[in-house]
Amino acid sequence: MNRLFSKTVQPDFCGLRECIQRKSNPKRVFFIEFAQDSSVKNALTERFNLMKDLNVNHPFFFYQKEITLQKFLGYDTISCCLLPKFPSQINDKKNEASISEDKVASGPIQNWEDFENYPWPKIADMNLSALDWLEKELPENMKCRINVPIGFYKMLLGYEDMLYMMYDNPSLMKAVFEKLTAVMLDYTRTISQYSCVGIIWGCDDMGFKTQTFFPPGFIRANILPMHKSLAEMAHQHGKLYFLHACGNLEEIMNDLITMVKIDAKHSFEDVIVPVTEMKKRYGDRVALLGGVDVDFLCRADELALRKRIREILEICLPGGGYCLGSGNSIADYVPLDNYLIMLDEGRNFNC
Repeated sequence: MNRLFSKTVQPDFCGLRECIQRKSNPKRVFFIEFAQDSSVKNALTERFNLMKDLNVNHPFFFYQKEITLQKFLGYDTISCCLLPKFPSQINDKKNEASISEDKVASGPIQNWEDFENYPWPKIADMNLSALDWLEKELPENMKCRINVPIGFYKMLLGYEDMLYMMYDNPSLMKAVFEKLTAVMLDYTRTISQYSCVGIIWGCDDMGFKTQTFFPPGFIRANILPMHKSLAEMAHQHGKLYFLHACGNLEEIMNDLITMVKIDAKHSFEDVIVPVTEMKKRYGDRVALLGGVDVDFLCRADELALRKRIREILEICLPGGGYCLGSGNSIADYVPLDNYLIMLDEGRNFNC
């Protein structure tokens, strides 16, 4: 695994941004990851003794550790874990759907009384001291990426109950969408004031293996406008807007590009559409992130893994618009050596 360090990689967010915007052939492979489980981070910091110069009692030790680890791995960004708090229950009322006991089948808002009583978060009350610290201490050639979980409407209403509400009480659903959008816009506006923030990452799983969760027409009319508002806010402040959305989104992909104007799309599974095929279809219009199928990343031996990563890079990297990473995230069941092999192959790829 020492080969991981045979080629030095320095953070270069400007280069990453140019790669995302497809301005030229990138000079090196840029990495991006939606998430890395804390157990993975801990294993890496222990394995490579990355905490030896850090003070565990520092008030922002978490971010000191994050900067050290991501620089070591060759990333140009760190994840800043600031999120508005949306309670999953109101006054301890259990979320009970009419046809399922699944905890995400229903949500805390089922009627107008619930809507009026829901304790919507106030962004002005959020503790942003971490961003204040990062504004001063984050290396100039790195930026923060911050998730904006606009897809939380599925938790507020419940996925199964939404399927009924979209026909039985569309006005309530629309009110929830509008209120959630207002909160997330305020959040995006606030965090975009910081120069250390480079990426707003909208999060909203919209589908599964064969199709979208909701009819494409419903998504275009009700859900994509929320993303469009966030993308416009991000772009007004000079930030990139990424979208993390699992599932088969072929029927709305053109809308994501032309209406929402996402800068990059994340989350790919080979059983849906491999990232290499997505590059052929959309690579001249939008950047693609990750795409090393998580199942393959877990199961493949080193030779097969290196071969597949080279294939992905050979197809996806020319012209820019691609960053190497997993198809979803580095979960705790991803073999650590395989994760490092992926990074190593990217480091040594001849652009």
